[in-house]
Amino acid sequence: MNIELGCVKLLSPQNTFTKSIAVAISALLMGFAATVHAENGTGAVHIHTLSTQPNLISGGDVLVRVDLPLNAKFDDVQIKLNSDDITSAFVADKTTQTLTGLVSGLRLGKNKLAAQLNGKEADRLTLTNYPLSGPIISGPHQKPFVCTGEQFKIYSGVYGIEPIDDTTLGAALDENCSAKTKITYLYLPTNGNAFKPLPSTTELPADVAKTTTLNGATVNFIVRVETATIDRGIYQSTILHDPISEPAPSWRMPPQGWNKRLIAVEGGGCPGGWYQQGTIGGSIMLAGVAEFSLFNISRLGEGYALFGNTLQNASQNCNAVLAGEAALMSKEHFIETFGVPSFTVSAGASGGSYGSSQLADVWPGLFDGILISSTFPDPLGIAFSGADGHLLTHYFSQNPDALTPEQQVAISGYKNMKAFIDAANQAGRIDPVAERKDIDGYKSAAWSPAVPASVRYDSIKNPSGARPTLFDAAKAIYGIDKKTGFARSPFDNVGVQYGLAALNSGVITAQQFLDLNKKVGGYDHDFNYVQKRVVGDIHAIRRAYQSGLQLSGAAGLAAIPVFDISGTINEDAGYHYQWFHFAQRERMASANGDANNHVMWRGNPVPFADAWSTFIDWVAAVNADSSLLSVREKTQLHKPQKAIDGCWKSANEFIAEPQSFGRLPSTQCNALFPSYAFPRFIAGGPLAADIIKCQLKPIDKNDYAVAFTANEFKKLSEIFSQGVCDWSKPGVAQTRAIPRASYGPVPENFQQ
Repeated sequence: MNIELGCVKLLSPQNTFTKSIAVAISALLMGFAATVHAENGTGAVHIHTLSTQPNLISGGDVLVRVDLPLNAKFDDVQIKLNSDDITSAFVADKTTQTLTGLVSGLRLGKNKLAAQLNGKEADRLTLTNYPLSGPIISGPHQKPFVCTGEQFKIYSGVYGIEPIDDTTLGAALDENCSAKTKITYLYLPTNGNAFKPLPSTTELPADVAKTTTLNGATVNFIVRVETATIDRGIYQSTILHDPISEPAPSWRMPPQGWNKRLIAVEGGGCPGGWYQQGTIGGSIMLAGVAEFSLFNISRLGEGYALFGNTLQNASQNCNAVLAGEAALMSKEHFIETFGVPSFTVSAGASGGSYGSSQLADVWPGLFDGILISSTFPDPLGIAFSGADGHLLTHYFSQNPDALTPEQQVAISGYKNMKAFIDAANQAGRIDPVAERKDIDGYKSAAWSPAVPASVRYDSIKNPSGARPTLFDAAKAIYGIDKKTGFARSPFDNVGVQYGLAALNSGVITAQQFLDLNKKVGGYDHDFNYVQKRVVGDIHAIRRAYQSGLQLSGAAGLAAIPVFDISGTINEDAGYHYQWFHFAQRERMASANGDANNHVMWRGNPVPFADAWSTFIDWVAAVNADSSLLSVREKTQLHKPQKAIDGCWKSANEFIAEPQSFGRLPSTQCNALFPSYAFPRFIAGGPLAADIIKCQLKPIDKNDYAVAFTANEFKKLSEIFSQGVCDWSKPGVAQTRAIPRASYGPVPENFQQ
């Protein structure tokens, strides 16, 4: 099968284990097989969970392996769940001296799994089971939450279905949006590049194509599609499976065509991602995007399996903690259905880039590598920069004669006014007030049509309604402000000297700088403009860091292959700017000492086939290394020769050189693809854009290239009476993300 894309949209990442997991264990595992040593073991027998961690089980079952000593006989082993003998559920493997089985019938809460050898307990493990509807680690269920199963078309993401099949998942069976699981089939016709529904599971169509997978298996190109509900989201998996010639798949007998590799399919980006189950974004494709479907057709034809959950799609759920939980539970179900993959990668462009990066970072082992495009580190980076820009546009509109358009652009950092306005308009992601009249193109309070107007916030008509902001969608993480009843807000601009670089370069005068910073102001809890600067909530700021809602790069991303390709470069408009790519790399380098596991290719476009093959060869090589090296060491050791920084002058001309942020033609790539900045960078902040609230320092005249008069310096001291940002220090409450942090109900690693 050789269907490829000429442009970049969808990308794919994988999971990996960090140094915090024993190296010897990680060398034994494949994909997300979460191996955990059992409690009070004798050292001779070990029980391990394979589909998830033993304290994070969902849905009442878990795939388990029992390792036996070399001299043990299988007939001498007995396995009990609580008090029931379940030995018959396990299959012996003499080559590995193991027993593997799907342990079912777990009760909610704690369960005891014990292995006996020669009548004596040799090891035991506590298995903690949670409902398939969740939650596990994401805190109390989001409310309101709209069920959309009747609107979710199973094939809504399939390009070229002939004829269009409008089958939906169906009505919710309970308040948790549960629906009956549906198994359906598609096939690829000969000489075709679009799927058709399989008309029968007992007779092959005359025009069914065949495909040869990476493993060398030649099979009918028939794809099994499972659509179900997990964590209140809608889960889908797709995998080659011929129901006519093959038995029903299971972890014991996976489909013949599966190459044991798994791709997590991510979705689009915020805004609008809140309070709904989701209507698009299963494991096949985003609706109406032909390139994505062609990518997945190619991968399916090679034997890859795909999975996704609507809550992994940021356009339907812009809460990365909940997205991680949904992905964790969905992958667990996949493994229990088909077996353990050799590795898992995640795919994401734009919102799917942070859908890959954030989850890979805070859930080490979930993905073994990520391929990202049109990159953002996280939604907060977009919103925070938008909020700064929105304050600036307000000042400019209120003081139309204060600055020329060229000066305004210089203060913003962007290439031109259009780029500046597009970026500033992204502040709508944290603005709860509907239909706010503001600058051209501004859209506040974005809502999915699936969420009824009756539940939406209105400060007068419905003050207790759901608020459509990044913060309120994750209020279980940020916490609730007791004064307002709304989510705590981390945004802060105290001490920020807007336009500092423009002042020091002589683009604006001291008087203009002072007037701007005196009047720029801030926002109240409803995002109305106010005269005072915004004081961010320290609890919310700390939670943003701890939870990974602001990407850290210090956990899972420290180890695995990260391949960043530019997607569509447009510094003139659209807010998909190059500085976001460099911000993610800077965070990784700052957290880990270097970003040697991060490769960046820029171009317009980057040849996708080259990027994918280089990336996947890298991941496969790391996975094949069974040594006791750490994953980070393996990732750097097995970096392919082609996995180096560079840019594509054309589809056939690659310039190999380290990629750097800037627009001076000091490098070939920067001459071809100059990059521009953002307001807080011009204010002296770091390229990483990772300081939410800065530490303050006294005003120092040496920080300015201009000589203030005595009166001007007095005004400066009055404007910044508490001091100005000290960007050389970490931010207030800045800390690394905590891997596997829980916000309830899981007690382990619970964050107060």
